[in-house]
Formats: sequence, structure tokens, C-alpha cells
Amino acid sequence: MPLTADARALGPGLAVAAGGATAALALAVAVPALPWLSWCVLLGVAVGQLPAARRLLDGPARAGTALASRGLLRIGIVLLGFSVSIPTLLSIGWAGFAGTVLLVVATLAVTVALAALARLPRTEGLLLAAGFSICGASAVAAMGAAIGAKTREQATPVALVTLCGTASIGLLPLLWHPLGLDAAQFGRWVGASVHDVGQVVATAQLAGQAALALALVVKLNRVVLLAPVVAVAGAVHRRRHRRSPAPAGPRPPVVPLFVAGFLAALVVGSVVPLPAAVLTGIATAQSALFALALFCLGAAVRLRELLTQQWRALLVALGAWAFVASAGYLLVRVLT
Repeated sequence: MPLTADARALGPGLAVAAGGATAALALAVAVPALPWLSWCVLLGVAVGQLPAARRLLDGPARAGTALASRGLLRIGIVLLGFSVSIPTLLSIGWAGFAGTVLLVVATLAVTVALAALARLPRTEGLLLAAGFSICGASAVAAMGAAIGAKTREQATPVALVTLCGTASIGLLPLLWHPLGLDAAQFGRWVGASVHDVGQVVATAQLAGQAALALALVVKLNRVVLLAPVVAVAGAVHRRRHRRSPAPAGPRPPVVPLFVAGFLAALVVGSVVPLPAAVLTGIATAQSALFALALFCLGAAVRLRELLTQQWRALLVALGAWAFVASAGYLLVRVLT
């Protein structure tokens, strides 16, 4: 059966995304201290600065990269739900869970407030808040889908949250002993403060397997809050859309479909004993989808614009990063 014109239009962009993700994987193998998905964003940012690459990305590859950075990323978020289980979430106790909720809410509020002070667009402030408070680039994409953000609007928040999370891999271990934390406390701090799951693994594993396990449990408690936060943001966006005198396009759904899928995957993963091979396959597919999407989002960043026109967003990101790290440290001190 011959390909339709729409299907053929996707080919160049998907090929670019696949090539970028593959090159990033090679870099991750060569330099394993930095996770694959971080390499995807960083390599995408580097490629996006090349004039020839920009012509390709803005031309023949545009349709395919748009699909990767939106549709494929949403599928990856659904699959992320299988990595979370209710018993694992509750293993830190109700006090730990309540503290994590408080941390996420506080980081959301502080980041939105910083963005307002910096006079950033409301959409950009929400995207930064989601990324720094919950789970990095995937949270940015989820929030973007809920509030109707464009790919270009998501690109800068994705780049900033990735750059700060990458810097955490080197910075937090340097502060581990000076701050008087034992290995278990360090693991909890990493889980509470670092943005992407891969970055959490890269940072916490330096303190041993027990610290890594604690870091992942705390991090997964943050990840599961993605659903209610995005659902609330989507509901607010829907109400604003309904009150608009001339709403453009169809109304956004009350709960985005991919958020419902994430919750369904969480429930299935909690009550159905899936074979290890199935879980491994799901995790691999999720990482691959994220890799394709994050390379494309990184490639949409324009560093010249970031440094000359979007320096306010950079300052907000640094403030949010400092806040979540400080608040996470205080949380660990209070609870342990």
C-alpha cells in the first residue's frame, strides 16, 4: 500500500529524531555519568544552533519532529505509569508522602510567583513550575499538553530544567558531606530535589544501592503527583477557554487522555503482577519515546534568544532550582 502524503511528510522529521536519539545513546555509552535522556536534550540544543539543521527542522522535518515532541512524548508519559506502584509509593510512610506533596506544591507556587515577578508569560511560568517541582521534561510536556502550549513554548523550559538537573549530578555529591548527610539522607535529598528520573539515578548511585532505592521511592512519589497537578491545570485552562469571548478551536478535555492513561497504567502496574520481561520492554519503549521527543524539543531551543531575550526565564529557572534543592534538604532534615 503506498504511503499517503501526510505519512511521507512525517518521515524526514522522525528520521532526524531517531538519528539524534541514537547519537545521544552513543554519547551516553561513552560518558555514562550523564543519562541518555539528558544527552538527547543537550545534543538537540547543539544541533538546533546549526544553520543547516535549522533549515531542515523548520522545513521538511517539521511535521515529524512535531509528532515526536508531542504525540510520542504523551505515549511515553502513559508508559511511565507502569514504573510507579502504590505499595512503593507508600513505603516512605504517610509523613514522607505528605512532605513530598508539600514540597511539590511549594515549588509550584514559588516558581509561578518568580515567573510573575519576572514578567514571564503565564504559560512559560506554569511549564517551568511543572518541570522543577515534579519530573523535569516529561512534566513540562504534560503541562504543555494540558494548557495548549506550543512546541516552541515548551522548548526553553525543557532545556532549562534539563540543564539544571544535569548540573545537579555534579553539584549535589559535592554538598553531600559538607551538609552533614548520611547516605540514606542523601538519597532522600536527591529524590526530592533532582528533576528527571535518570538524573536521580546518576546522582544517587554514588551513595550506594540503599541510597539509590530511597531516592527512587521519593522521586516516584513526585512523579505520581503529575496526574493531579496536570488535571487541575487542565481544568483551569478549560474554564478560561470557556470564558473567552471568542475561543479558538475545540475545548480542551477536562482530563487529558494521556493523564487518564498514566493513571490507568499506575493502577494496572499496582494490581497486576506483570512479568519482568514485560516491564523491561515497557521501560525500554518509554525511554525510546522520551529520547525521540526530547531531542526534538532540545533542537527547538535557540541559545541566542535564550541568552538575549529569555534571560528572565533563565533567572526564574535558577531560582526554582535553588528553592527545590533547599526545600528538599529541609524536608529530609525534618523527617529523618
